[in-house]
Amino acid sequence: MLGQWYDGEFIQISKVNDTVKRFWVQIPSLKTIDFQAGQFMTFDLPIHEKRHKRWRSYSIASPPNGDNVLEFVIVNLDGGEGTHYLFEDVEIGTPLRLRGPLGIFKFPEAHLQKELCFVCTGTGIAPFRSFLLDLKNKGLSFHKIHLVFGTRHEDGILYRQEMEALAKKWKNFHYYITLSREKDWEGNKGYVHPIYEELFADNRDAHFYLCGWNEMLDEAKDRLTALGYDKSQVSYEAYG
Repeated sequence: MLGQWYDGEFIQISKVNDTVKRFWVQIPSLKTIDFQAGQFMTFDLPIHEKRHKRWRSYSIASPPNGDNVLEFVIVNLDGGEGTHYLFEDVEIGTPLRLRGPLGIFKFPEAHLQKELCFVCTGTGIAPFRSFLLDLKNKGLSFHKIHLVFGTRHEDGILYRQEMEALAKKWKNFHYYITLSREKDWEGNKGYVHPIYEELFADNRDAHFYLCGWNEMLDEAKDRLTALGYDKSQVSYEAYG
């Protein structure tokens, strides 16, 4: 199933920093958008005559709220025609053709009884934010979740206040930030890999969810294999 095409419009746009924006899209023909945390939507952007060169897919960053509005957090890719359009031409009221929900990067309810580790970089936090807020809204209990988030600079820590609030609310939710290029940062420095390697050096039973650039995913899968984890214990979603 490729999902249904809908006519939507951008109803809110918020700049996070020089390279990231949050976009809210409403689908007026629907009262509610039925999707599962972790899924994505495909945008049909007016950037090319051929359909397959117009399509760009973005993870839904908002939880299933029972309404007809979706949030997306998007990074402006250098040389990217799709993101150039989104960042330079889109404004409130701009129409959007989009399809979905799509994707199999979901979080089975049975996994709530497992120890989970979410590893992401940049806007790869989107599906995890959707899932965590969905857990909060539904009041579901879970065993233990670790969220390891990496980016370059402090102004790129996406949804920081929300994640810190969840860490205070849930004793079994642990939030780790690491920055690779922030000189004055007093927290973890470098990439995400050493953090989860230290956390799971004992090879205890866990399931890992990864979301980010292909290079990060490939390295993480190799490192988790080296720790003794089977590929069946690792789920991932690539972007870019």
